[in-house]
Amino acid sequence: MTRIVSTHSYRGGTGKSNITANVAALLAERGHRVGVVDTDIHSPGIHVLFGLDPSAIRFTLNDYLWGRCAVEDAAVDVTDAALGDHSRNGTGKVLLVPSSMRTGEIARVLKEGYEVDLLNDGFHALCDRLRLDYLLIDTHPGVNDETLLSIAISDCLLLVLRPDHQDYQGTAVTLELARRLEVPQLLLVVNKALASFDAKALAEQISLAYRSPVAAVLPLTEDLVRLGSAGVLSAQMPDCAYVTGLRRVVDQLES
Repeated sequence: MTRIVSTHSYRGGTGKSNITANVAALLAERGHRVGVVDTDIHSPGIHVLFGLDPSAIRFTLNDYLWGRCAVEDAAVDVTDAALGDHSRNGTGKVLLVPSSMRTGEIARVLKEGYEVDLLNDGFHALCDRLRLDYLLIDTHPGVNDETLLSIAISDCLLLVLRPDHQDYQGTAVTLELARRLEVPQLLLVVNKALASFDAKALAEQISLAYRSPVAAVLPLTEDLVRLGSAGVLSAQMPDCAYVTGLRRVVDQLES
């Protein structure tokens, strides 16, 4: 059975999409078939990390939601971009369902919305038709119908936060919702921690405050800034501290 993992943050700018892309790549590196869906339809962007040119994308999640194609027709094989030189060494795959970057399509979503139930149907169809081991859902920040659905159907919620008091308060709200929705596994990922922080002490403090395990404390890294969303960091710098931290997240997803 496919394991469904939603990556979510209460506020924008936490690095959620980078985490999703790198986790997908690390899972594929271990031989898994991984689907990624960009459900941030209002402000899509994870396709940039995989080097996709919006003008070259035939179908998007929007096309599926408006009945123009089957959901699997919107899936693009981005394995080469996700794994780099490792892509030829194993059986793992990364298949991305992007959202549309066209201004007219985004405006239509904002104006008309869409049937959220279709999104649920699409998730399950992707899992079955693409024979996925994992489905990663990159959600819209905050709380709305789409994110509630994504959280509700998840086997695991990766909740991303920064060591920041605004993030702390929003995370508490999201965790309470996830518990009410009875998500089986809740994992916190603390991102953008300064090098001067005691990572172990920070993890213990946050885990105790939220009564949930901290899967990793990821450093604020210049490597991501230099990369500028022009690729997946794990494919280019597999031994850096950021990627090493995400390997611990993947360990817990696999367990």
